[in-house]
Amino acid sequence: MVANVSEETKILEAAEATPEADRRRLWIRRSVWALLVLFVVGSIGGGAGIFWIFYHYGKDLPDFEALRDYQPPVATRIHAGDGTLLREYARQHRLYVPISVIPQNMIEAIIAAEDKNFYTHAGVDFLGVLRAALTNASNAFNGRRPVGGSTITQQVAKNFLVGSALSYERKIRESILAFRLEKAFTKDQILELYLNDTYLGLGSYGVAAATLNYFDKALSELSLTEAAYLAALHKGPSNYHPRRHYDRAVGRRNWVLERMRVVGFLTREETEAAQAEPLVTVPSKGPDLFRADHFVEEIRRDIYNRFGGKTLYEGGLSVRTTLEPRLQAFAEATLKAGLVAYDRRHGWRGALSKLPIEKDWAQAVGELKLQLGIDAWRPGLVLELREDGAVVGFGDGGLGFIPFDEMTWARAWRPEQKLGPRVRDVSEVLALGDVVALERLEDRSKDRAIDSFLDRDGNAVGVVPAYGLRQVPAIEGALIAMDPHTGRVLAMVGGFDYARSEFNRATQAERQPGSAFKPVVYAAAFDSGFTPATLVLDAPFVMEQGEGQPKWKPVNSSNRFYGPSTLRLGMEKSRNLMTVRLAQYIGMKKIVEYADRFGVGENVLPTLSMALGAGEVTLLDLTAAYAILVNGGYRVEPTLIDRIQDRFGKTVFRTDQRECRGCRAEAWEEQEEPRVPDTRRRVIDARTAYQVVSLMEGVVRNGTGRKVRVLGWPLAGKTGTTNDWHDAWFLGFSPDLVVGVYVGFDQPQTMGVNEEGSAVAVPIFRDFMALALAREAHVPFRVPPGIRLVRINAETGMPAAPGDKKVIFEAFLPGTEPTGERLVLDGSRGFMRSGKRVRNGTGGQY
Repeated sequence: MVANVSEETKILEAAEATPEADRRRLWIRRSVWALLVLFVVGSIGGGAGIFWIFYHYGKDLPDFEALRDYQPPVATRIHAGDGTLLREYARQHRLYVPISVIPQNMIEAIIAAEDKNFYTHAGVDFLGVLRAALTNASNAFNGRRPVGGSTITQQVAKNFLVGSALSYERKIRESILAFRLEKAFTKDQILELYLNDTYLGLGSYGVAAATLNYFDKALSELSLTEAAYLAALHKGPSNYHPRRHYDRAVGRRNWVLERMRVVGFLTREETEAAQAEPLVTVPSKGPDLFRADHFVEEIRRDIYNRFGGKTLYEGGLSVRTTLEPRLQAFAEATLKAGLVAYDRRHGWRGALSKLPIEKDWAQAVGELKLQLGIDAWRPGLVLELREDGAVVGFGDGGLGFIPFDEMTWARAWRPEQKLGPRVRDVSEVLALGDVVALERLEDRSKDRAIDSFLDRDGNAVGVVPAYGLRQVPAIEGALIAMDPHTGRVLAMVGGFDYARSEFNRATQAERQPGSAFKPVVYAAAFDSGFTPATLVLDAPFVMEQGEGQPKWKPVNSSNRFYGPSTLRLGMEKSRNLMTVRLAQYIGMKKIVEYADRFGVGENVLPTLSMALGAGEVTLLDLTAAYAILVNGGYRVEPTLIDRIQDRFGKTVFRTDQRECRGCRAEAWEEQEEPRVPDTRRRVIDARTAYQVVSLMEGVVRNGTGRKVRVLGWPLAGKTGTTNDWHDAWFLGFSPDLVVGVYVGFDQPQTMGVNEEGSAVAVPIFRDFMALALAREAHVPFRVPPGIRLVRINAETGMPAAPGDKKVIFEAFLPGTEPTGERLVLDGSRGFMRSGKRVRNGTGGQY
């Protein structure tokens, strides 16, 4: 039954029969009598009484002129580069809309319910006050709910200026302010303030936000009955909750509809038809957000530091970021897949939790709060062990089956990432009551018939879906994708699951880059007269470290020595001993200088171990350093924000401060195309940058990054691995996209023997680039002017001779091409030719 107006009155009377309600009725009686005194004095007491009241209570009133510049707390919105909404930050959920877009039925409903004489009174409705006084005098003696006599203008004065303290002094001050507001503002301006500020429940401030939260629709789509319900909420949203107090809510809504008929906004037929409709609310699904949690948290901290918390949560900023959702989705998926793949290689660490198998097991599973990190995974409870697998149950009461061959990977984890014996029985992996992570298998042929369980009707459940056993990785990682020409960060993932750990390993984790630092060393070498064909001795290297210290003996990852080798081969195969000799010859002082140029020198000291990547760096900074190589030698600063606008659309921050004269031309009149100045700072020669890029292409074609070459795109990069396989890196690029990948434990420990950058990080880079470049053309790396491509023997570095098998085109600066004389850098003292020293170096420090 739909509650009618009289039923609603009875419900409200019962609800108001409390001591608090008694105090409120007493206050209303006093306030009404005070206003009657004001009315009588104004009517028969002459101007002196009016003047005294206005003078006495009008002193020190708030400055209502501030309402002209009223800026209500409005949410700050973070958008991706394509406009996709990423996050909202707000203390109050409010959508401020001008009166011109508020539907007429909403305006009529609020006027009928709150202030039918709004457009005719001067701020205080004396007839309304008198009518309320007479009604309340009767209600007070009969124990009924009092009615108010405040106009909309008075309520604006109360809400914005004088507060809601229960006193007749406040009521008089409110009335005086109402008169002043009516003189300073139009009726529509006052109504606009009222409809946008009132709290209407469900976290909604104003009718626009309430329309979304109660009906999940735009304000312009509001129906008559919905408008009447929102008008009813102005008297106390908690009293008229659409689900907890449905009858009361319908009764109050119908009372508003009846008031609309009495005032003349509706006919009797329209009123009765509207009152007969049920109250149907649609819970808001909330804003449609694209999730990029680590990236957005970086933005939030930036805005907080730049503008302060009040502006962040109340200022209504519109922040346009650099994020590209398509690339971000690829980054999330490929990083998680890579971490899971590594984790499976190193065994099973056990169940997520344990639960007793009781009658209400499904409810117990459903109440678990587990962070699995992948949407397709779900927790399941092991209910039965069988020879061919295990039966599991889910929080919704459903069942599943884990085939035995889906758990053979789960050999027991051992310290130092080693594995236990092969799995030969289900019980070696699972036990009854285990809660484990599961993923539905695409192969439907693995679904199984389960006759040992009955459904609610007492029948065998039959065939149940098959699931694969999954494990949340203990290892962590990060991925960054960046535009190498501008530094705009297009994608950022700071860990496996933000809900599990908010720590951003892309920006906050400083780790040793290992061999991923070597391109900096090679750039310094090429600017010191070396070429990609220069021969450097790959042989044992020993250095004293001081009294009481062991000798420093760096080794190659293979623990082998290869003799004289070209710098190209040294880069491709990541030869440590060649790099140390190179650094010793050109001097660590120069390498530190180049590290500073590349933006990764903060922790680089003038010691030889730093040439092998011992200086800690963040993934973000190292990715920006690689951008310098592919963009031709220009330093770019990583940026996450393009621009920030205030609530009025004015740009208050812009990353790109360059002025483009002619870009705002109103028409095309065959004028010269405007040119935006390039303000980037050059830090290395474009030719040097290309020589390093050329060597890094070889890393992908022939070296430690060769797992990437299957893609077929022009790609270059460099692996990095630290001592005892603690950290794994791969940083690489196409001509227009640079990507960095880091993998390692938060608490440094070995990832296991031979878990190098090539095994752990390279597959993640490869899979990301396969998705990211799927729509892109195959563009080769740009060769700058001043580079000569010369045919040489790849093994000797000498000019190619007829019959040579391994011949390549190598990049040289004019005048540095090989002449046929074989020189080998063999140590700290210089070059050797046929056993004779021909050139001395600067030496190095350690």
